[in-house]
Amino acid sequence: MPMIETFYDVMRRQGISRRSFVKFCSLTASALGLGPAVVPQIVHAMETKPRIPVLWLHGLECTCCSESFIRSAHPLAKDVVLSMISLDYDDTLMAAAGHQAEAIIEETIEKYDGNYILAVEGNPPLNEDGMFCIIGGKPFTEQLLHAAEHCKAIISWGSCASWGCVQAARPNPTQATPIHKVPGIPAKPIIKVPGCPPIAEVMTAVITYMLTFEQIPALDRQGRPKMFYSQRVHDKCYRRPHFDAGQFVESFDDEGARRGYCLYKMGCKGPTTYNACSTIRWNGGLSFPIQAGHPCIGCSEDGFWDKGSFYQHTTDTHQFGVEANADKVGLAAAGIVGGAIAAHAAVSALKSARKQGGDNQ
Repeated sequence: MPMIETFYDVMRRQGISRRSFVKFCSLTASALGLGPAVVPQIVHAMETKPRIPVLWLHGLECTCCSESFIRSAHPLAKDVVLSMISLDYDDTLMAAAGHQAEAIIEETIEKYDGNYILAVEGNPPLNEDGMFCIIGGKPFTEQLLHAAEHCKAIISWGSCASWGCVQAARPNPTQATPIHKVPGIPAKPIIKVPGCPPIAEVMTAVITYMLTFEQIPALDRQGRPKMFYSQRVHDKCYRRPHFDAGQFVESFDDEGARRGYCLYKMGCKGPTTYNACSTIRWNGGLSFPIQAGHPCIGCSEDGFWDKGSFYQHTTDTHQFGVEANADKVGLAAAGIVGGAIAAHAAVSALKSARKQGGDNQ
């Protein structure tokens, strides 16, 4: 593979000091959920390893993944695009257009055959020979399969590429298909980063991890990075104590909503959704949908678009995993509180009776 600049080379050329470079590596380790002991490894990787060539293709999608990506705070998207990777092709972000842009794909494939990352946003429609999505005068399916044949690994950005998303909703007239199910897709590693869109820092962290350790991150059974998709939104949600106490919002304008009670009964899919929204959050860690007062719709889960109303709560969610259906939590909590009040009253009455008995003696 032709030699290209390392991340450190680019930062030094931009006038960034060694101190700032090391600080950046420390922030990157934090974003990846890694401890300080890993920082030297990240520093070494950034100093010695060439930037990863990336082809970023777009199929059927709304560009929300790109919109999320460019808002990453740790690391900044500009550092990822201009320094950490060599983003050779992205028809949304690149300056080139037309034949010049399409020629870059062939040039990258020729130069870095087997050594570049193929990032895919959106998915191809298979019906009518792929004619519902045309790129450069050809069906997107052709561009996808050609680039996938020569890549090192594939990143499926967002729920469109990972699962099919809303364009694959029933009855799916275009036969929109997630990347891993496209006929003829080569047996390359596929990293799914679902969400509509995915969290910006999750996207940049996946790329950073692959650059640092020269391997794909550990994946769950569905092909998602475990470091971001191993816990439910519910597990770390700041409203979780209200769920456990049986305190739920019954309508968006009730007292429970004003008090920040659990949104489970308003349709929140946090108990069945695996994502890092409640820990990494959005807009530089500022907030996430539940914090803004809206229930999680489970946008990182397969088939979320065909599972009925976003505001209809699931009835098979269990408290603490197995003990009780969540719909009964409120009743159980009320019973516990009522029992506690009754017990307190009984103890008080007994003490009073004993005191009176003592006075009479």
